Amino acid sequence: MNLDLNLLHPYPFEKLAALKAAVTQPADLKDIMLSIGEPKHEPPAFVLETLVKNLNKLSNYPTTKGIPELREAIATWATTRFKLHVGSFTADKHALPVNGTREALFAFAQATIDRTKPDPIIVSPNPFYQIYEGAALLSGAEPHFLNCTPANNFIPDFDSVSEDVWQRTQLLFVCSPGNPTGAVMSSAQLKKLISLADKYDFIIASDECYSELYFDEKNPPAGLLQACAELGRDDFSRCVVFHSLSKRSNLPGLRSGFVAGDAKILEKFLLYRTYHGCAMPVPTQLASVAAWQDETHVIENRKAYNEKFDAVLTILDGVLDVKKPDASFYLWPKTPIKGELFAQKLFETQKVTVLPGSYLAREADGINPGEDYVRLALVAPLAECIDAAQRIKSFVQSL
Repeated sequence: MNLDLNLLHPYPFEKLAALKAAVTQPADLKDIMLSIGEPKHEPPAFVLETLVKNLNKLSNYPTTKGIPELREAIATWATTRFKLHVGSFTADKHALPVNGTREALFAFAQATIDRTKPDPIIVSPNPFYQIYEGAALLSGAEPHFLNCTPANNFIPDFDSVSEDVWQRTQLLFVCSPGNPTGAVMSSAQLKKLISLADKYDFIIASDECYSELYFDEKNPPAGLLQACAELGRDDFSRCVVFHSLSKRSNLPGLRSGFVAGDAKILEKFLLYRTYHGCAMPVPTQLASVAAWQDETHVIENRKAYNEKFDAVLTILDGVLDVKKPDASFYLWPKTPIKGELFAQKLFETQKVTVLPGSYLAREADGINPGEDYVRLALVAPLAECIDAAQRIKSFVQSL
């Protein structure tokens, strides 16, 4: 067996299950799950109809590169959404469909880390999506974590990274809007990273799967390719982004997203994926085309999340140290007791499941930046979110 498998940490939800199993839950309350970032809004009916109408195409082997219609839909959406120069982002060279960002983020590290160079590093935010760490460890690289705290507005302090670390860095994971904090990196911050990538010759992998969950219709979060366009960097050199229909379109089970950016990198990544055997079924691709071509359902999705944030934050005002994030569907409240104990006692007394922030982070520079936090995913229906907020309020007031 690959001995690097022994380096992997238990997944956060495995640890959460053990935490909950250690206490007795109240039998008279319905369990409300705010722990998993799994959208519960209704998926678009027209996408499901497209999927069903094309099930006969399951008799065809899909190509890894994807059908032209899907790559064109991705190119059109990305060009419009991120204000790319017309013609700079081509369907043939700059986009690949993937089975959700999770598998693509993991696979990308395996394809890009050069083990012939000594002591490769993958830089990651902390807290983080645990796939970044697993991808680093199984690629033979060392994870290097940058703490995201209130002091830096939950954006990694890239100025704190030493020259030695940057020289060994081969891949930088960024997540904007961030999981779990919802913090959004500005275009200026993304441009600074591009400059660092040029100086130290590393690749930026920007996880942007929450990019369409924002609150101001006139001010969507910037993206890495958008920063490239503003710099006149139409080859997207060293820059790759990851997008998904899971959050944008409430289609987590469709397992559909895309990776896009530097054509030279994607050419090699396509080679890797051809051997990896991860082609997207044709019915899924056609359903994805329909989803990427429609914005109406995405706007309605944002409205529904906005309503939940307003309702929950009104209830928790003055109860927890929490505020509306820049984007995403998460709340990241600071807890009056350690986050792990808070989550356990909340479940024991109120049967509301939240995720301890420490499970999403590692100790770096002497601290675990998630230790005094929990993550709340406002994915449940509005009434359940309101009920959960009221239970959380009662719990906190009882401490």
